[in-house]
Amino acid sequence: MDRLTIGGLAVARELHDFIAEEALPGTGISPEVFWGGLGAIVRDLTPKNRALLAKRDALQTKIDAWHRERAGKPIDPAAYKAFLTEIDYLLPPPGAVQVRTGGRPKSAASAAKPGPSRKPFIAASSCQR
Repeated sequence: MDRLTIGGLAVARELHDFIAEEALPGTGISPEVFWGGLGAIVRDLTPKNRALLAKRDALQTKIDAWHRERAGKPIDPAAYKAFLTEIDYLLPPPGAVQVRTGGRPKSAASAAKPGPSRKPFIAASSCQR
């Protein structure tokens, strides 16, 4: 597969060309700005993603061991829930959450809405439930 480096990322030429020729025109975002921003996001989130994957692997190892120790025995739902809570797989429900909707600058409020010169990123007709 033909790849090129842009924004610090190795990108398949087909993806690069799609973004440059089909996704970005009309958005006011240049390919350099897009790939630079995506590269920054990837660099920021990669260590966090690795840590989450390591945590997932550690949890799965504990869950697999729990099931191996009880192979052939009926599962006690209360004991299983207690185990999952003990290993922090299940967390207590969060407390009350408060959301405020006012106080956004007009530019932020309108940025997500397609205007006459903006095309929606994903057409609603392409989404399926």
